[in-house]
Amino acid sequence: MKRYLILFLLTFQGLMAQVQFEARVSKNTLGLNERLRIDFIMNVDGDNFEQPSFDGFKMVAGPSQQISQSWINGRSSFQKIYSYIIQPERKGSITIKQAAIEFNGQVYKTNPIKVTVTNAVAQERDPNDRPQGSGNELLELVAEISKTNPYLNEPITVVYKLYFNNIGVTGFKELAKPKYNDFWNQNIDVKQLSVQQGSYQGQQAYYVILKKTILYPQKSGRLTIEPLSLDIGVQLPTNRRDMFGQMIIAEDNKVVSAGAKTINVRPLPETNKPEGFTGAVGRFNFTVTPSKTTLKNGEGLDLIVSAQGTGNMKLFTLPKPVVPNALEMYDPVHDEQVTTSLNGMSGRITDKYTIVPQYRGKYTIKPMQFSYFDLSTGSYKTITSKEIMIDVLDGPTPAEANTGASASKNAVATADHFKNIKSKTALIPIAKNDFYDSNLYLGLLFAPFIIIPIIILARKKKEAMDSDVTGNRIRMNNKLAKKYLSQAKKHLNNKEPFYIALEKAMHNFLKAKLHIETSEMSKDNIRELLLSRNANAETVQNFIALTENCEFARYAPASSASIQQDYDKAVMIISELEKQIV
Repeated sequence: MKRYLILFLLTFQGLMAQVQFEARVSKNTLGLNERLRIDFIMNVDGDNFEQPSFDGFKMVAGPSQQISQSWINGRSSFQKIYSYIIQPERKGSITIKQAAIEFNGQVYKTNPIKVTVTNAVAQERDPNDRPQGSGNELLELVAEISKTNPYLNEPITVVYKLYFNNIGVTGFKELAKPKYNDFWNQNIDVKQLSVQQGSYQGQQAYYVILKKTILYPQKSGRLTIEPLSLDIGVQLPTNRRDMFGQMIIAEDNKVVSAGAKTINVRPLPETNKPEGFTGAVGRFNFTVTPSKTTLKNGEGLDLIVSAQGTGNMKLFTLPKPVVPNALEMYDPVHDEQVTTSLNGMSGRITDKYTIVPQYRGKYTIKPMQFSYFDLSTGSYKTITSKEIMIDVLDGPTPAEANTGASASKNAVATADHFKNIKSKTALIPIAKNDFYDSNLYLGLLFAPFIIIPIIILARKKKEAMDSDVTGNRIRMNNKLAKKYLSQAKKHLNNKEPFYIALEKAMHNFLKAKLHIETSEMSKDNIRELLLSRNANAETVQNFIALTENCEFARYAPASSASIQQDYDKAVMIISELEKQIV
């Protein structure tokens, strides 16, 4: 009887035991090149374990299973663990979804876990994290920068080299592209990857040039270049040998990062800065050339204003000529013949103005001045063009044109002499109504009885609106979105202010519609929230692509047509999301 009682109590205790099933990670924040351990722990022997899909991660190892059971003071404990080693494939906030088990006919699930993935970080090599080699293996990604303290708009180059030794490289995949915020940038094509010999930190090594970029800083101060990160397939020697005594080679993957780089950009000196300086930095020649200087009536000429040399050719404007009023000048046609290499931009930029004279005579186009900052001397230089004389041989003279205009004015003046003689008379009564009992008197008498309730209601409504913090924030964000969209429309001919205003308009639209803050505006979070509000997947992708393009387009060359297309696209996307979001 006693034996059955003990067995009954143990069975009852097992039935009453609470089932625990949870997921634990080794860290909640990790770099793109780090690995994460995740354990799914249960205190019962659950069946049909279902692992999550691990979207955004690459499986490195697992699952491994551990089971432990113990008896302490007559009480038993049980634990089963499924373990995985995973590595992130992208930056941002990534959610590890639920795992599931079955126990006694019921399904138990873990809670989702959010993991934040940052830029790749420097880390010590773990000998247990890869196949064992000789210990002399080298695999490093380096960003070599030509100059770390340039002037504003001075070209610098970034060359990404992969150094390796005693290790085989089978291929690579780009995990994170470098970001050049506040830089104008252009990639230089690497036509063929070739292995070259060199040295790294005093050690003989081989290297491959993977990427070349030319940068022009657009803002002074400390600017950061975010790192390039690669997932590289490698072949490593192991401590094992085959039956013929040959060392066995194992294949593995390594994530390497060039690390973030800081550039300290010096502003151009204010001392002796010319008044007409428009930001040209480098070394240039400047010319102003007319297509002809002698014209007949009805003929026009082309005035070609050009600068050629080496420097930030696409990042400054040419001076505008000043012509007499008798010469009608049309907007210029801009032309760029510029090539970009690791030495920077070089070539020629031209503004061609069409000028048509209105009258006969001789006219002077004043000399033009072009100023630039010479990097070789560290000083400003100014080039002054020659004075240009235009001789118009025939046509009306300004005096004849003025005579015709004066005759017309005299005719108008003669007609105006009779304006003061009016054909109709308006009579005004001498006796006026008394103020008492007038409509104004009655209106002022009863106005307080109408205005005071209105003021009370308005005050209560204002207090209710002031207390509605969320509603106020939404209304403010809506107002800001419309404001910045209107600003973007005004700056269609001015690239950088246009894209700044467009980006702010789209961000404030999201804040208003999704009720989120700036800190929550990650790409994945925006996509997840918009899709959960029944937004079309294609529209969401177009929205995210356009916001990402705004930052790049501020410093990339853009035509007025592409700017207008981006504005029209933004209006269309916002309009579609307004209809789709519930």
